[in-house]
Amino acid sequence: MKVKKYIAPSMQEAMKKIRSEMGNDAVILNSKMIYTGGFLGLFAKKKIEVIAAMDPDIPRKMNEDTQNSQKVKSKLTETTKQEKINEQTDSNVTENNSLLNEIIEMKKMIKSISSNEKNEYYPELLQDMLNKLVIRDVNPDIRGQIMSELLEYWYKQNGQVTKEKLKLKENELFIELLKDIDFGGVSYKKKYINVIGPTGVGKTTTLAKLAAECVIQKQKKVAFITTDTYRIAAIDQLKTYAKILNVPLEVCYSIDDFKAAQKKFAMYDYVFIDTAGRNFLDSQYVNDLRKLIDFTDEMETFLVLAATAKATDMLAVYKQFSVIPINKLIFTKMDETSTRGTLFDVMLKTKKGIAYTTHGQNVPDDIEMATREKIVNQILR
Repeated sequence: MKVKKYIAPSMQEAMKKIRSEMGNDAVILNSKMIYTGGFLGLFAKKKIEVIAAMDPDIPRKMNEDTQNSQKVKSKLTETTKQEKINEQTDSNVTENNSLLNEIIEMKKMIKSISSNEKNEYYPELLQDMLNKLVIRDVNPDIRGQIMSELLEYWYKQNGQVTKEKLKLKENELFIELLKDIDFGGVSYKKKYINVIGPTGVGKTTTLAKLAAECVIQKQKKVAFITTDTYRIAAIDQLKTYAKILNVPLEVCYSIDDFKAAQKKFAMYDYVFIDTAGRNFLDSQYVNDLRKLIDFTDEMETFLVLAATAKATDMLAVYKQFSVIPINKLIFTKMDETSTRGTLFDVMLKTKKGIAYTTHGQNVPDDIEMATREKIVNQILR
């Protein structure tokens, strides 16, 4: 692999030199501004230093060079024990080690650029994308990973890439991060559909939206169960929705009440269950829920979180409720925040996808079923 450092007055001049000497297949590994000349630190001229290589498959080459180096080192060790050093082998070791060290140093420089969010040497379009990820509160580790990939993509395209293509590439990278996480709404494979979560996130309204879809669009026979006996207003709210949808409602104070409601609604297609919203830091609340509801019986459970909350709080909520089988997440209040990057953090750390997002109080409207593509667009755009 041929690796060479170029110094030029501008990136355009450097690119001309690289194409002239290495051709169009050359790969730019790193670029940075340097200062040359001057006297006592004054009057120095600003130039750009670019490192280019002929072979874009650096990881494979690095692995081969590492293996070669290890083989040669092993041979050297044996000959040393025998007090017989082969000068040609020593020369090969030096050459291999030099190349390996140079490659490793290049990779470190690229990583340093992509992880340094204040680095002024990002290409302008990439700097703009980085700033937007920061504004949207995307986790530093996640945005560092994304920016590293975008920087590599930029160099492989020799800087000849449009803003639109960079956005498409950014979308692809975020979608790829979520590839092993399931998305989508209620499966309707289980009879009981349950929402849980802390107080104030809009569980009751969200449940009404799901039930309305089931009644109006799917024309199914639906019933409500609520265990939210801590707030009279919550029961009244659900009663109002039940009356509008013309569906029955049972209020349950104990596990016996819950089992009785299950028997009463045995002939219904689906039963939507509302739970109390209380302080998520109180583990007793979750224990109380387990005493009220049989989560093992043909139930699909969604954890409802507010998109306006901090990532640390959302993860703390998930941890408290994780003793209950959680199928997917629902994010409410999407219309009340523009910094939605925390959603990536929550999904990747909990390995749970999003079923729905909501963006208002209107029932049955203001709710949208989630897909990877939709979620990435909602967060980034």
